[in-house]
Amino acid sequence: MKYTRLTKEQLEELHPEFATFLATQSIDAKDWETTKAKSPEVALKVIDFFSDFIWEKAMDNVNFIDHFSKNHIFLFACKDNKAHSFVVKSNNPDFNFLTQEGINWLSENIFSDEIEIQNGFKDFKDNRNQELFKLIEKGGIISKGELYKKLETLLAQ
Repeated sequence: MKYTRLTKEQLEELHPEFATFLATQSIDAKDWETTKAKSPEVALKVIDFFSDFIWEKAMDNVNFIDHFSKNHIFLFACKDNKAHSFVVKSNNPDFNFLTQEGINWLSENIFSDEIEIQNGFKDFKDNRNQELFKLIEKGGIISKGELYKKLETLLAQ
């Protein structure tokens, strides 16, 4: 597998897509039930293949990823062959970016000495989508890039 197997909940959410996927593989509902009962390892391989298909399609559409920790915020704008990043670091350990108070504090202190902002680029070495997926597995959240765009605008002034 290139990615991870979808959870039962994710599969249930994607039931119509999975049914269509099975149909494209010439597997009807009765055949699927038989496969699950008599050949669970084959059923898992089908689910794995579907999972990779879904994750690949989802990663193709990722344009921004945000990752928050107590004292850091990583904001990524994801292009075809590289990502631009902003890293926001708090030098004040009393404020926590994982809380609303920490975010409010950041908005009031973004240009203070207590905040460091770095930017950079990361070239995708092998497979863009798999590298983005690894960022998500580490806690990154697919976003619409609101924070990235706001910070980009603020820094351009």
